[in-house]
Formats: sequence, C-alpha cells, structure tokens
Amino acid sequence: MINRKISVIGLGYVGLPVAVAFGNSHSVIGFDVNEVRITELQDDKDRTLEVTTDELIDTNITFTSNAKDLALADFHIVAVPTPINDANQPDLSPLISASKSVGSQLKHGDIVVYESTVYPGATEEDCVPVLEEYSGLICGKDFFVGYSPERINPGDKEHVFTKITKVVSGQTPEILDIVADVYSSVVTAGVHRAPSIKVAEAAKIIENTQRDLNIALMNELSIIFSKMNIDTIDVLEAAGTKWNFLPFRPGLVGGHCIGVDPYYLTHKAQKLGYHPEVISAGRRINDSMPTHVVEQTVKRMIQSGCNVKNARIGILGLTFKEDCPDLRNSKVGDVIKEFKTYGVNLLVHDAMADMKEAQKYYDTSLCTMGDLSDLDAIVLCVSHKQYKSLSVDDYKKMLKPNAVLMDVKATLNAEEFKARGINLWRL
Repeated sequence: MINRKISVIGLGYVGLPVAVAFGNSHSVIGFDVNEVRITELQDDKDRTLEVTTDELIDTNITFTSNAKDLALADFHIVAVPTPINDANQPDLSPLISASKSVGSQLKHGDIVVYESTVYPGATEEDCVPVLEEYSGLICGKDFFVGYSPERINPGDKEHVFTKITKVVSGQTPEILDIVADVYSSVVTAGVHRAPSIKVAEAAKIIENTQRDLNIALMNELSIIFSKMNIDTIDVLEAAGTKWNFLPFRPGLVGGHCIGVDPYYLTHKAQKLGYHPEVISAGRRINDSMPTHVVEQTVKRMIQSGCNVKNARIGILGLTFKEDCPDLRNSKVGDVIKEFKTYGVNLLVHDAMADMKEAQKYYDTSLCTMGDLSDLDAIVLCVSHKQYKSLSVDDYKKMLKPNAVLMDVKATLNAEEFKARGINLWRL
C-alpha cells in the first residue's frame, strides 16, 4: 500500500469494521462525535456487536472525538449515516457535519473518500464545497476526493468488509490508483474500479433499490394471496423450484439501507424533473406492510372470538433485522404505533435491543420473556435465534386458548403449529 495514514470518520456499523480492518496492519485514527461511543471503544467494547473485544484489542486504532487528531492522517474515510427525515427526504446533516470536521484539518495532498450512501452527485456537489470552505483549499489541486460505497451487512459474519468486492472511484486516474491501492491492501476480495465518482454513487444506491422493489413485489403478492386464502410461502417454495426464480420473501422493510436509499434516488430524480413511478410504488407498498400485519392480526383475533379492546398482544422482536441490535428505522415501531390505535395492551420483547434505545426511538418499554403469558396474540416480527429455538410448547404456554400466532418472517414450521391446534398465520 502507498504509505498513507488512515482516518475513519464515523464508528458505527460501517465505520468500525473499516477501521479495524485497516488497524490490523496500520495505525488508524478512529473519529466519532459520540464521546460515549469513543469511551466504550477505548475500553474495547462494541455495542453494535460487529467487532469482538479481541479484535479491538489486536488493532492499532487511536479512538478520539477531537477533530484536531484528524490532522495526523492524510487519507480520510467518511462513513457516517445518511438517514431520511420525517418527510422521507434525505438528511445530509451528518455528512455535512463530518465534512466540516475533516475540512477543518485538511492539508495539501490529502484524500477524502466517502463511503456513506448518497444520491449521484452528492460527493462533488454537496460535500466538496464544505471541504473547500472549511479548509481554505481547492479540491482537485490542493486535495482530492473519492467515493467507495459501503457494503456492510449488519449481523452478517460471513460477508464482512474484507470479503466483499470494493467498488472504488477517484477524482482523477491518479487518485483512483491510490484509492484502489489503499483498499486493496485490506480487502482480499479485490476492488472494482468505477469510471467516475457518480457511477460509484449510483451503483450503491441501486443495489438496495433493486432489493426494495423485489421485496415490494413479494409483499404485494402476499396481500393478493391472503385475499385468496393461499399461503404465500407455499407458493414461493413451489415457484422457487425453477432455476431462475429469485428467492425473495415478503416482510417488513426497515433499517438504514433498503428502507432509506430509494428515497435518496427518487429525491435526486425529482430535482431533475423526473418522477419515478416504479420505485415510488415499491416504497409505498413496503411502507404499508406494518398496517397490513396489524389488520390481519386484528381480523384473526375477531374471528377467533377475542375482544380486541384491552387484548394482551406480545410483540417478539423490535430491531430492524434478526440477530442484530440495531433499532434504527425498524418497521416494528410502525407495527407498535398501529396496534396502539386499537387500545390493546402491548408487551414488547427483544433480548438484542438496548432498553434505553427502545424507549428513545419508539417510546416502548421492553418486557422479559416471563411477562409473556396469557396472550391473545403473538406477533413474531423479527426472527432472532432465540425465537427460532422456542418449541411449539413454549409458544403454546404463552397463548390463551384460541389465540393467534402471527409469523411475519415465516420462521416457524406452520404444519407443526397447526397440528397442535395453534392458529398460525404467516405473511
């Protein structure tokens, strides 16, 4: 690798694994504005569970919340969140804030590479002006930029940073060579050189848009098949016997990637005067699924003779995906909000989630497994290993006679539960 001193700005699900990968062979500056996060990492603790204590101990990373320490590096990797606001519009404030921090410490010859998911053009049109303003330097002359989109899959221990092909881009051919060389030093899967920064930005955003649309199709099919009294999973398993059938499943689409990135693309398209119809339709379908799940639950409760008002309903899982503690943009929050309009008593359980964050994000208090008894319904929203390991008897003990079990993720063996007289439904 060309002799470069690395800094990583943003030490969350994306940035920390990047910092650790480089820190195994180089000294790295790890920067985050969250001082509590920095203190935890200095104590070799990662609350995201993406990196183990031993991995943190074995790496050469200086964790800091002081932006002045960024001056010690000359190759800066920005990996901060790019969320959306309540109106589903891109919120670039973390990205702009990070650019200010980096810009204030830039030197001649420095390179800034963005990994945060953005719409095409954001690096050069939104970030570069901030870097120039806060550094007093000229981009393309005094310092340079690149873009290398993150591909981290939270909770996935197989497809980790070093084993996923890295798309890289640079402002000039010479900068691209440097960016490719730096990443190649740690990414064993190799790199793909995109011809421009905008191409790399666009490639990232359509990865998740494609998945969003495919899941939206499955969700729409599940709604249609539900009206036909056909089990969607049975249909998908039958169709899946053909070699070219894509194995997507219906479900709640949350998190900070699939449920967010399409809005960045549609925002940019609309600014250019084009209103995407297919992408927007897919988003509407996926955003409507929490309401669909609640309506199906209430419908089946009424059919079983349950009085919905004040009914005890257990929600299993609050994080945005299985076996991951990340609560950001979880669609289970929308399920909870919708249930509350029916006047039911909700008991929400998630052993992976932090209790304080559950209260902060969703105004929800988490219960213990021991609290889950005498339930009129269980809605299994997130297929954590803990819930998969429960037996039919375990679930039956939690439920009242004639109660309903809603298996949103199609995790459970439907035939086993139905054979034991449990009213099970799956999306």
